[in-house]
Amino acid sequence: MLDALYKETKEKMEKSVEAVQREFSTVRTGKATPQLLDSVRVDAYGSSMPLNQLATISAPEPRLLVVQAYDKSTVGDIIKAIQVADLGFNPSADGQLIRIPVPALNEERRQQLVKHCKDIAEKGRIAIRNARRDANDAAKKAQKDKEISEDQEADAHTRIQELTDDHIKKIDDLLERKEKDLMEV
Repeated sequence: MLDALYKETKEKMEKSVEAVQREFSTVRTGKATPQLLDSVRVDAYGSSMPLNQLATISAPEPRLLVVQAYDKSTVGDIIKAIQVADLGFNPSADGQLIRIPVPALNEERRQQLVKHCKDIAEKGRIAIRNARRDANDAAKKAQKDKEISEDQEADAHTRIQELTDDHIKKIDDLLERKEKDLMEV
């Protein structure tokens, strides 16, 4: 019973860490990476689609993204979607090729992005603490229903806290790395 509880709790916490990592990848640093456009959705063929289903995205230079549309008829829609996404990019078309210069970040914008990353990390920590609370409640209920002993319940709380500490440290490490990336000039 407890093994299943630990496994389920660990999975929930891992998913929270992965979600934070995904969110961080969409926050732009001064460097061009294809992940910067992950959040862009394009209205094409009568539906809203992720950009990566309509084009190949690459970063041939540190300050340039290149989007190669699969279909020339979608180039205008892709440019419009990138502008609407409000990422601070100014794309320009050249046939099926879309060039997107990635401007350098000013100090004020860097501070805003760091603050945004801290908010993302805090949401991740809250999700992990919620998983801890759910697991502790399940252990208390199991002890109350006489499925486990008081000692097993105490051990469960200790082990769940260790899982919580490990996963919160992972998020803190991700945040520290992202802050360092953002503040590098």
